[in-house]
Amino acid sequence: MLLIEIKPDKCDFCGVCVGVCPEDAIELKEATIKISEELCTNCAKCVWCCPIEVLVFRKDKIQQLKASTFK
Repeated sequence: MLLIEIKPDKCDFCGVCVGVCPEDAIELKEATIKISEELCTNCAKCVWCCPIEVLVFRKDKIQQLKASTFK
């Protein structure tokens, strides 16, 4: 489950997130940003390094994960 949301309208395509992703799960291509759900481990390095908060945690998915984990 991908816990990270992209706000593509805010992205300036600096590539910092691509450089810190240990799984190579982030792709910048033709003025678009995409995270591979198959590769992403939700380590959040991209969230913490993004200087303009394009990448954020999906609170709805985190709540869903908590609910299923702590039954």
